[in-house]
Formats: sequence, C-alpha cells, structure tokens
Amino acid sequence: MAQRYRTPGSPEGGGMGLLRKIRDTGRVAEPAPPPPTAAPPRAARDLGGSVQVRCVDAGSCNGCEIEIAAAFGPVYDAERYGARLVASPRHADVALVTGPVTRNMAEPLRRTVAAMPRPRLVVAVGDCALNRGEFAGGYGVEGAVADVVPTDLEVPGCPPEPERIVAALRRVTGR
Repeated sequence: MAQRYRTPGSPEGGGMGLLRKIRDTGRVAEPAPPPPTAAPPRAARDLGGSVQVRCVDAGSCNGCEIEIAAAFGPVYDAERYGARLVASPRHADVALVTGPVTRNMAEPLRRTVAAMPRPRLVVAVGDCALNRGEFAGGYGVEGAVADVVPTDLEVPGCPPEPERIVAALRRVTGR
C-alpha cells in the first residue's frame, strides 16, 4: 500500500496546500518602470521593437554575467520588453559584451560582431567593458570593448544592476 505524504497546513494529502499558496501569492515580478525617454540608437530604429541578444564574455570576472542572468530571469524579465537571448551571433541583433577584451578574445569578438546581420548593436556592459576597470594595465588585456569593436550603448557599473541592463535593452527596443 502506497503511503500518502501531507504538505504542511494541508488536511488532505497531495499538494493542495502548495497550489493554494501559489494561487494566493500570484505573480511576483518587479513593476514595469516608465518607458525610456532617451532616443534609441540609430540602428535600433530598424529592429521593430524586438531584438535577439547574444552575450559575449570578453574576459570578465563573471559579475556582469550574473546580473545579465538576473535581468533575463523571472523577477526583472527582460523578455517582456522584446529582448530574447540567442545562442548564435548569426541570429543576434544585439551583442552584450562584458569584461575587458583580453588578447585571446580580441579576434573572436571581432568575428562574433562581424557574423551578426545588419543592423546590429554592440552594448558594453560593466566598468571593465567601458574602461578596463580593475584589469587596467594588465599584461593580457587588449583594451576596452570600444577599442576593439564600435559600441552603440554603455551600461556602467561594477557590476551594473539588472535594472540598468533592462533599461539599456528597453532603449534599444523602444518598449
């Protein structure tokens, strides 16, 4: 005979208590901030309010990647503003580049951006991508992202908050 497990606070077996809690709690997400007021970059006007995003780690400490993951997670939900992560640069409209560009990543970054169809945008995410941050003067650092490929937007911070990343993506999508 199979034993039935009870959830705490539930007189009957099964997950009814859990389902009731989910129903009573509802959706938990950050409220939508006001729409962007800054003008979108010129290339963003042709994208139609929806973009495919490819993340490129050019040599970071992974702090920015954690914040990008949070920006696309269920709380900040960048997808509700028309930004979606893709695995291939051939499908991407936007490249989110993090970290200082190391000597070993300079050419792969150039090739990744070259593989993206036009119109394309490059967004430098984090202080290291903007000005090499903590890695300035390192022997293996080629330079900032703008030293290697042309950038269209910058998201400052070490690491930048998910709200700032979502705000930059909203500026691109216009939503």
